[in-house]
Amino acid sequence: MMHFSTWTWHPSMMLLVAALVILPAWRICSKAGYPGWLALLFLLPVANLVLLYFLAFAEWPLERRAVSA
Repeated sequence: MMHFSTWTWHPSMMLLVAALVILPAWRICSKAGYPGWLALLFLLPVANLVLLYFLAFAEWPLERRAVSA
């Protein structure tokens, strides 16, 4: 019987999890009016929480445009 180490699947699982987190975050940032690359901050341990709270409580550029129009 072959022995498969968890290290064999580790890189592919990391890429999968990163894609599952980054893609929706990119869309949320873009739809909110912020640059999509901000979603890459979700890969950093403390920056992800800061970005999450910023997106939740900041006034989005799209909201500012709607009010001024």
